[in-house]
Amino acid sequence: MIGSIKRRPDVERIIGLSRSTLYAMMAEGAFPKPIKLGKRAVGWREADIAAWLDSRAQDAA
Repeated sequence: MIGSIKRRPDVERIIGLSRSTLYAMMAEGAFPKPIKLGKRAVGWREADIAAWLDSRAQDAA
């Protein structure tokens, strides 16, 4: 089954972080890398974002 792909503005809204924070976390390996959708377009798998959010919730508990 293919999950939904989220573009950056949607990802920012979902996780509540800015673009610069998002890219800094990716550089540190603390957030999933996007997948290429085209020459200048990327997106994140909804499942990867959900898994990241779950891991953050478990770390906080």
